[in-house]
Amino acid sequence: MAAPLRETPRGWDYRARLVEVGARVHAAEVVSGRAGAGVRVLVATKGWGPTAAAAVRAAGATLIGESRMQELAAKAEALAGARIHVIGPLQRNKAATAVALSQCIETVDSAALAERLSRLALEAERNVDVMIQVNVSGEDSKAGVSPREALDVATRVQALGGLTVKGFMTIGLNSTDERRVRSGYRALREIRDEALILAERGAIDLREAWELSMGMSNDLEWAIGEGATIVRVGTAVMGRR
Repeated sequence: MAAPLRETPRGWDYRARLVEVGARVHAAEVVSGRAGAGVRVLVATKGWGPTAAAAVRAAGATLIGESRMQELAAKAEALAGARIHVIGPLQRNKAATAVALSQCIETVDSAALAERLSRLALEAERNVDVMIQVNVSGEDSKAGVSPREALDVATRVQALGGLTVKGFMTIGLNSTDERRVRSGYRALREIRDEALILAERGAIDLREAWELSMGMSNDLEWAIGEGATIVRVGTAVMGRR
């Protein structure tokens, strides 16, 4: 049984937390030579209830990440007006909820899932943005296609109706070793850069520069240093569950 959803701790200041994270992002952009890059902060609200979700929205969060589709359905009203990204593993039997309630699904990790999402999107007469999840660390505990498969999967998904590939997502290596963590993030950036080269040659259809969703509360600086355009932040804004 899933743990009950938490609500806002007494005295918790979401606005101040968002400002702190924004300052970290800005500093990381400057240090890495990417000043003005406009890295976006996605606030992950997994495990938090509707009141907490509404509070962080009111504090200024406009990009929200949800991992569990049952939670997303319960918080849909509280998150009204936000751009919702699915950032957790998506079972095929939960795909309809993801298509109905989100604007982007970051965790596409198989052709079978993409094909189901395509059918659902076409039936709903809407377009859904997706990202290809890549397992850059090679850990068995993490989902995602292998780096060598990433471009092929992305181009196959791009050809499906109702879906638009927006880039790549990864969950970094669970380590305090900066060199190893950054190596994985760098690998994802290199995959994206290869896609840009192929697009210039007309080999693939790339409507815009693909994004890189990588980095979380504990390592967002490393991810930004390697080219992240979206960082997914939970604890740093919401607190510990």
